[in-house]
Amino acid sequence: MRKILMMAAGLAALAQPAWAEADAAPDAGVAELVVVGSRGAPRLATETAAPVDVLSGAEVAARGYNDLTKVLEFLSPSFNYPRASSGPSVAGARPATLRGLSPDQTLVLVNGHRRHASSIITFNNGAYRGSVPVDYNTLPITAIGRVEILRDGAAAQYGSDAIAGVINIVLRDDAEGGHASVQYGETDRGDGQTTIVTARQGFRLGQDGFLSIAGEVRDRGDTNAAEIDPRFGRITSTFGDPQTTDIDLTANAELPLTGDIKLYGFATYARRDSEMSPLFRAPTVSPSFYPNGFLPRVNLDLKDIGANLGATGTIAGWTWDLSETYGYSKGDYRVGTSVNTSLGAASPTRFYGGGARYSQNLVNLTLDRGFEVAAGAHLAAGAEYRHEAYRLVRGDQPSLTLAGAQGFPGFNPTTPVDAKRHAVSAFVDGELSLIEGLDLGLAGRYEDYSDFGTQATGKASVFWRPHELVALRATASTGLRAPSLQQQFFSTVTSQNNAGVLQNVGTFAVNDPISIALGSSPLKAESSTSYSAGVVLTPGHGLTLSVDLFQIDIDDRIALSENLQGAAVAAILKANGVTNAAVARFFTNAADTRTKGWEATLRWDRQLTPDARLAVTLGYGAFDTDVLRQATNPVLPASPLLGAASIDLATDGQPRNKLVLNTELAWADWRFIADVTNFGAHRATSPLGGANQVMDGRTSIDLSAAYRFRDRFTVMVGVLNAADEYPDRLRGEATGRPFSEADPLGVNGREYYVRLTAEF
Repeated sequence: MRKILMMAAGLAALAQPAWAEADAAPDAGVAELVVVGSRGAPRLATETAAPVDVLSGAEVAARGYNDLTKVLEFLSPSFNYPRASSGPSVAGARPATLRGLSPDQTLVLVNGHRRHASSIITFNNGAYRGSVPVDYNTLPITAIGRVEILRDGAAAQYGSDAIAGVINIVLRDDAEGGHASVQYGETDRGDGQTTIVTARQGFRLGQDGFLSIAGEVRDRGDTNAAEIDPRFGRITSTFGDPQTTDIDLTANAELPLTGDIKLYGFATYARRDSEMSPLFRAPTVSPSFYPNGFLPRVNLDLKDIGANLGATGTIAGWTWDLSETYGYSKGDYRVGTSVNTSLGAASPTRFYGGGARYSQNLVNLTLDRGFEVAAGAHLAAGAEYRHEAYRLVRGDQPSLTLAGAQGFPGFNPTTPVDAKRHAVSAFVDGELSLIEGLDLGLAGRYEDYSDFGTQATGKASVFWRPHELVALRATASTGLRAPSLQQQFFSTVTSQNNAGVLQNVGTFAVNDPISIALGSSPLKAESSTSYSAGVVLTPGHGLTLSVDLFQIDIDDRIALSENLQGAAVAAILKANGVTNAAVARFFTNAADTRTKGWEATLRWDRQLTPDARLAVTLGYGAFDTDVLRQATNPVLPASPLLGAASIDLATDGQPRNKLVLNTELAWADWRFIADVTNFGAHRATSPLGGANQVMDGRTSIDLSAAYRFRDRFTVMVGVLNAADEYPDRLRGEATGRPFSEADPLGVNGREYYVRLTAEF
């Protein structure tokens, strides 16, 4: 804290009188044009048939959080970011959710093009275990023009995964000007030291083109909320955010050619080096190497590449768009401060645990045009080809032998994993305005996957404004989420806290003989049926209010099975040569669920005086998930595919409600921001196994003040979680890790930061 105060004082000493900026407060999103959810002309967020939240790039960048996922969590009532940190998967990919569903049931786009998933699958024991997330934090915040969050099923419009909704991240398109900033922060405890350096520059290409380049470096020390371990009378764990260094780069460009043809494209590159700690190993585990016990360190080296190249133009009244989009994610695990007890004195203390590779390549052709029919019409049609590949790289032999490396035994699939598939799809999407103020929409898509077959989806929507102050909207749609290659072929053995006992747990591919012997069957696609209805009020004077109800039924939800164990399981594992695990699991179509709820957003954006502006956003979401049908194990009927505790986490592992209040006041050269976020109650895994614990909701209050001087510099100071709130304590926890990892509030307590920004 002393460092931050000294930096703030030094920066303030540079301040000189400056003139007021009319745009000192970022636009709260009321007048933002939206492109997601409709293939017609961009429209206001208050004119969409489904609810869309729009967060401007300035609004996102004005917060002091150190990555995009955290920003979205505290600005959107439907977005949730469980912050599990000790598992080597979740600490690297950091999954996020929408409307209380799974991370991979939300489709993520960049500039309207499908973003690739991470190679890192979440195989921890949590509410979202077994999901394959998209890593939002590979994109630098400084590169973002706006974020559009479509809260509605849209698989018929955009393809697989868009069950909970669609998040479209639009990159900046600056043709000139630049930006640079440096931020430093730390927690009230004095840990989590964070330095963030950003830079952005725009260039003009030709007369009307642009090239916008942005980069960001984030270096964050680990945070530790661990307490004294009563077993040993000292702190034995590191419990909090992992130590992480991120380097993120983007380039976004457009170049007009002859006639009306334009070339466009973007490229992203990210590198993450993170280190997290699994559970502490007692002195009895390896007394010859670590007589006082040891805490393994698992390092994840993650590389991520994305690229898009396309061209657009018109022919015979139709606008055509042809593009290719590529994505690649590569993760490698290394383990230190560890040992393989099976190797005795010959064991190394550092291991290569293996890695995962995932790539995606899409070719898309879209045609669309408007028609002067009645009050207007629009028709779009297109086709897409997608190729995916997934590969697991084995760990080194010392990490795999018998008991394996403590902390992360390494990837050791029983058969090599090098899987590929392709999918083709075709869609049609039309909108018709029969009369002024009444918009009807109809979309359909047909998809054919090489590994599980075909499926068709559809969507209908209506938007009606009977009065200039009131609009009604409704949608009905079907959707799908194809089983990912990761879920079909992932295989590993890891150390897991299984019902309060640290054990090696084997996750086996769906088609592995072990999984088949335990009751697995080929995965089917998840299919959904969604309904929504809402009202939008626009009384004027900068005020808007929207309220929407929704229901999402999902059949054949894919999840990791329960941890299967016992004599029958042990016999199957032994018969297949597995000697380093007594517990097994696999992916399965576990259940049918229904999620229903409602969301409301109130916005007020008002110019109070010529040099004062106030923007207030109040958002609320309530979510309730129930299991309608549970699948049974055909081979071991006494061993449920999902136990009561796992079902409990799937339905209540995320907050049942959430409220966000975001307030920004710009006055002359000052800007003040106050964000209040209340997370509702949820359930967390009990450290002793058995029934899950109900965790009460908590509130985070985040404050900042910024001053602009010399026409181009801004200094900002802020505090996150100003009331120093922590989650409920876990009952029966006896290792010095007092809180749930999956709590959205996190375990960092109060944090301070200071930022200096320059524009040129």
